[in-house]
Amino acid sequence: MTAEIVKDYYGKTLGGSADLKTDACCDIASIPAHVRAALAEIDPEVLARYYGCGLVVPQAVAGTRILDLGCGAGRDCFVLGKLVGETGSVVGVDMTPEQLAVARRHVAGHTKRFGYAKPNVDFREGYIEQLDALDLEPASFDVIVSNCVINLCADKLAVLKGAWNLLKPGGEFYFSDVYADRRLDPALREDPVLLGECLAGALYWNDFVNLAKRAGFADPRLVADRPLAVTDEAIRAKLGPARFFSATYRLFKLDGLEPACEDYGQAVVYRGGLAEAPDVFTLDKHHAIEKGRVFPVCGNTWRMLKETRFAPLFDFHGSFETHFGIFEGCGTSIPFATDEAPAQSSGCC
Repeated sequence: MTAEIVKDYYGKTLGGSADLKTDACCDIASIPAHVRAALAEIDPEVLARYYGCGLVVPQAVAGTRILDLGCGAGRDCFVLGKLVGETGSVVGVDMTPEQLAVARRHVAGHTKRFGYAKPNVDFREGYIEQLDALDLEPASFDVIVSNCVINLCADKLAVLKGAWNLLKPGGEFYFSDVYADRRLDPALREDPVLLGECLAGALYWNDFVNLAKRAGFADPRLVADRPLAVTDEAIRAKLGPARFFSATYRLFKLDGLEPACEDYGQAVVYRGGLAEAPDVFTLDKHHAIEKGRVFPVCGNTWRMLKETRFAPLFDFHGSFETHFGIFEGCGTSIPFATDEAPAQSSGCC
């Protein structure tokens, strides 16, 4: 039932992003110059059918294979298709035929605009809760992205497990979604507007963290967040006092990450080399690593850099031979910034 409500809302009710009733589907971070340049090459019809809530373009994607869960009309797919280059590829999955029709209509045009000999973006119709039914090879993607879609799914654990299975070892699930500061009344999901506006299906943030861990992603990292404004009085009345946040997380497929941030006396040094991050590499909201500076890290952070596509960008110091206790600075309260308190990390420092 939930899937049919969502398909109808995004396929028939909404004609474009201007029809949305909240500001959930707005980018939560300033758009970097290299992404702005790619967006400038995207067809206006595709841009008009954008319903994301964040910026799902992680660093260092050149030459990678990327999967976009809930790709809609393909805006993020085409942007990533530009950034991965001709040696990379992007697969978009969506369950809404009307959205996919728009995306497929513009494959040839974007291929020509990017100067590629053949398309590097492909679209498939299907449910992101049933990724194993789409004939996608397990452990074949370097990066998986998703933009404000998981909240629309009834079985969020199935999405997370599916992403884990499709990622290569050391791969990354980098996605934006809407979260709540408490568990919501399940009955709200029967309201097409509340569900379609990405509110009724929003997970309580701590339930998301625990689901991610159950799926194998042991140390979720918050990258960026902002409070959502629900200004429609009728919608606000149905939601009660619950607060909502748009947030971007990154999850790494790394076996054996520890449940807490442990101190092994390790450090990293960012060498530079990324055009989009010439001076500072941002791993998450609490790790902005300046080029050339020795940066102490916990064991999990060390592995997130050492055992992923980011390894060539860093020098690594230390090992796991000596344990010095807990890595100081970790918090366990709500991770999102509020008026009452600054943000703290649910994972590491």
